[in-house]
Amino acid sequence: MTRYVGLIALLVLCIAAGNLAIRNRRRIVEIDVEVRNLNHDRQSAAAGMPTDSLESLRIYREASQDIVTQFRGRATRNLRAHNTVQAIIIIGSISASTTTALMAGEHPLSWVSTGLTAFISITAGLAAYFKFRERGYNLQSTADEIEKHYNATQFRLGEYGAGDAEAGDPKSDAGTEAEAARLRRFAENVERLRDEQRKRELQLEQSPGQREER
Repeated sequence: MTRYVGLIALLVLCIAAGNLAIRNRRRIVEIDVEVRNLNHDRQSAAAGMPTDSLESLRIYREASQDIVTQFRGRATRNLRAHNTVQAIIIIGSISASTTTALMAGEHPLSWVSTGLTAFISITAGLAAYFKFRERGYNLQSTADEIEKHYNATQFRLGEYGAGDAEAGDPKSDAGTEAEAARLRRFAENVERLRDEQRKRELQLEQSPGQREER
């Protein structure tokens, strides 16, 4: 009976999903076309702008907020996955030990404790392999660093405040050159942070033996 109920539920879900996909197919196609057109317009606008111009540097600075949002979103998902896995491990461990104590001896349902123990072991192994906590921490740290540099360019703090005394009027040529220099320095720092983040992700993908060989 359980098999039949599960099969019927699966068929109902498949039919419902197919029905929704068919009903919303035109809307999905329209959204896809709109996204493609917007990407084409963005690429055309970017192609017509010099890469070393002040406007392109300003666009890059504002686009860095999208990078921060992306990294923080990925960090939140990884940390949520880490917390979920840890909760499963803790609850499962307590349940397995309690079940083992209650079903001591030749109990007909002793396989329940065995299954729980195996499930907890598999979950712990997956958590150790995917390293959700480390991934989330690295992404959040990189996002915070990029935002710190963004705020520093806005308020001309630290390394981004150098040369302001000689710049004079921000609308003058000297002020424009000083702003362009700050934005170039900001772009260099952001690219450096993104490269470091990529290297950390590659290190997490490698096994301990591969890291020792490198």
